[in-house]
Amino acid sequence: MDAPAQSHVSPNHIDALLPPQMAAKAEQIGVAKAKICLAKLFTLAVLAGAFIGLGAAFSTTVTTGLNGAPWGLVRLVAGATFCLGLILVVVAGAELFTGNNLIVMAWAGGKVSFRSVLRNWVVVYLGNLAGSLATAGLVFYSEQYFFGDRGVGVNALNIANAKCAIAFVPGLALGILCNALVCLAVWLCYSARSVVDKITAVLFPITAFVAAGFEHCVANMYFIALGLFIKLGAPEGFWAGLAKAPADWPHLTWPNFWLGNLLPVTIGNVIGGSLMVGLVYWFVYLRGVRRA
Repeated sequence: MDAPAQSHVSPNHIDALLPPQMAAKAEQIGVAKAKICLAKLFTLAVLAGAFIGLGAAFSTTVTTGLNGAPWGLVRLVAGATFCLGLILVVVAGAELFTGNNLIVMAWAGGKVSFRSVLRNWVVVYLGNLAGSLATAGLVFYSEQYFFGDRGVGVNALNIANAKCAIAFVPGLALGILCNALVCLAVWLCYSARSVVDKITAVLFPITAFVAAGFEHCVANMYFIALGLFIKLGAPEGFWAGLAKAPADWPHLTWPNFWLGNLLPVTIGNVIGGSLMVGLVYWFVYLRGVRRA
């Protein structure tokens, strides 16, 4: 007589996890993230900031000189290359503030305290900032912005200036839209059974948010910081013969970085990731479900 069919999914099964299983996994990961010791948490957050910075550097470099191409095509290239950042985060292992907004699923289920959520977010945000600024500083001191007959530097300045020119309310809305897509990318990764699955899950949502011009606070920590470093610290050799001067990027200032961009975008990212993805999927799949 044949053995009865098993009703559960084997952990070695090659099929992707289904949404209810993804939700349970997200809750378990949220509990684990809330318990990471501070030193490890901060170190992993610094790595995530650096990884996002590397993706941003890749994106800035490959979009340099594409001014004659259709705008949408340029944005598509920018998004596809920027994906490197989140791929490194989810595959190599790091703690990213925007993705960690999904910890609210564990909080909503009573598995972690709100204080633990805030602890994670604050430490990870500061670590991401440190990693992003350090990467921007390293890229600046490498003088990579001279590449492409200084085109890479001009592109970095244009990107940073445009971000600092965004008004508060649009910045807030762009931040909401961005982190809805970022957290959906992370959510899709919870279904993954392999590295290839994770990379594929990341590719389209992240390309979409960059191509659409949505705003990501950790990416902006790199993009705007690098622009400021170039504007305020580039040697005369960079400006000579460029037919441009630092004053040609008037919106690119430290106050506009911290208050004009980072503040509304961060608030928007929290709303988009925590409310529009994390709490929605908790409500659909975990609310009222009894778990050990």
